[in-house]
Amino acid sequence: MSKIMTLCYLFLSLLFLNAASADTQNKVTANPADKLVSVINENRTADKVSTLSDNPGLACLALQYIKAYQGDCGAVGGSDAKKPPESQFAEVFAPNCGVKASTLAPITGRFLGCQTKYVHAPEAFSDILIRNQKSLDILYSKNHTQVGAAVTGTDGGSPYFWCVLFSSGKPNSTFAFEGGVAKITKPGCFSGANDVCSGASHWSPLTGIWLFATSVMLALGFGFLL
Repeated sequence: MSKIMTLCYLFLSLLFLNAASADTQNKVTANPADKLVSVINENRTADKVSTLSDNPGLACLALQYIKAYQGDCGAVGGSDAKKPPESQFAEVFAPNCGVKASTLAPITGRFLGCQTKYVHAPEAFSDILIRNQKSLDILYSKNHTQVGAAVTGTDGGSPYFWCVLFSSGKPNSTFAFEGGVAKITKPGCFSGANDVCSGASHWSPLTGIWLFATSVMLALGFGFLL
């Protein structure tokens, strides 16, 4: 009887650890850039302003915009704030993403934030990106027609950057990819890419199945040894 109880305890413990691991990985791989666009559109709708089209080409440029800072969080905001030259959109960002330079459209607004602690999209939006009336004016501007968001951390960790670019370009015809596919831009996540996260850990349902099976085998093995 004691062997059976011990076996059950080991099995349940390993099952719990498996579930916890899967939950952690799911939180890592869920695309935070898509969620950030969703929060932006929800707030625009609440203010009776039209929602924006999520353009993956524009979002990929937002990821390149982040990478131009090379992990220098101190260059974002404050008295030492910097921003990449506008010329980099056509000369660097577009080629890095595989976006046709001829399809670039005007950037009508941008949000950029950085801090050492990761937060989810709603908190990043309200606590980091929306800081003052100017931010609200950008958010609710009627000049925008599309949006692209990106999130990344330096080498997969702190500091974390959030970037949102707005454009007045025509959806489906601006910021178009060569061949219709973006270049690989890992690490980092950008919205509209039909991907859980372009810089996420490799996690899949198959991985979960193997982890679960391993847990069961370990539990049974311990049980036979008792």
